[in-house]
Amino acid sequence: MRGSARSAVGGRVGRREQGGLRTSAGARRAAGWSGVSTGEQGALRALNDPHFAIAVGGFYEGLAERLVKGALAAFAEAGQTRVERFDVPGAFELPLAARYAADSGRYAGVACLGAVIRGETDHYDFVCAEAARGIMQVQLDTGVPCAFGVLTCETMEQALARAGGDKRDQGRHAAEAVLRMAVLREELRAGPPTG
Repeated sequence: MRGSARSAVGGRVGRREQGGLRTSAGARRAAGWSGVSTGEQGALRALNDPHFAIAVGGFYEGLAERLVKGALAAFAEAGQTRVERFDVPGAFELPLAARYAADSGRYAGVACLGAVIRGETDHYDFVCAEAARGIMQVQLDTGVPCAFGVLTCETMEQALARAGGDKRDQGRHAAEAVLRMAVLREELRAGPPTG
């Protein structure tokens, strides 16, 4: 999908069985753990039909697609069907895309996905630092959760392993972070628990 397009997804929420243990993405999925607890699923329903955004830096198109696939799977497993994708040239443009989405008031959170692979110059350092700083600044300024799902790797092999490969699924983790933070924001807005 290129340009602005909507992706409708659906799914179920698994249970978190692993507690605080770190396991591979495949082992977590096999155990029925999606990263969003049953309680969080209920809180997501209370968000009143939330919409989520995915901002995608497409410089490494193949990696971007793998990251988006992981993010969409996490949203689907959490029962979130209103996910809109926005493509930008690369990781450096992600903070502005996140700001546009956050300022629109239409999204409960933004997963920012992309990849930066070290080259022969200092360009890598500047892009990584500014993308991370910018995405953090957007969420601090707007209160809309924005996850940093940008791979910052030395090699393409490292990036592939972290884009749904044998190390982790950074797209999935970014979506899970956005979901968790959207729930936390709503819980705190609702006030102290009763009972």
